[in-house]
Amino acid sequence: MTAKIAYDDVEAGTELPAQSFPVTRATLVRYAGASGDFNPIHWNEKFAVAVGLPDVIAHGMFTMAEAIRVVTDWAGDPAAVVEYGVRFTKPVVVPNDDTGALIEVSAKVAAKLDDRRVRVDLTATSAGQKVLGMSRAVVQLA
Repeated sequence: MTAKIAYDDVEAGTELPAQSFPVTRATLVRYAGASGDFNPIHWNEKFAVAVGLPDVIAHGMFTMAEAIRVVTDWAGDPAAVVEYGVRFTKPVVVPNDDTGALIEVSAKVAAKLDDRRVRVDLTATSAGQKVLGMSRAVVQLA
């Protein structure tokens, strides 16, 4: 597969379609099983509060993975992402209810680079707080 977006069809400032990703305690349990990260801050409310957190929090790598979906869905090929990095700024707090939390992600092309690549800057928030900082991806376009 290759990216479905053509380099010539984007400019700096091009906005990618924003997406929202729901997160429940069940989501975290499934992610823990898949990743092998069973740290109790991600599933045990009593433990999370005891170590100073407001409640159970989503795995940082899970949050990071959900955010990049905006880019991979836009590009049409996950392999088009050749670099990706973030700073974790705030945790995604996941209450024990039927709603859980929501990770809201927007992104835009920040710069056109050499070799048909673009830098995409992402903004990820949950409960009105920015949860990822310096979230950037370099994407190889068609």
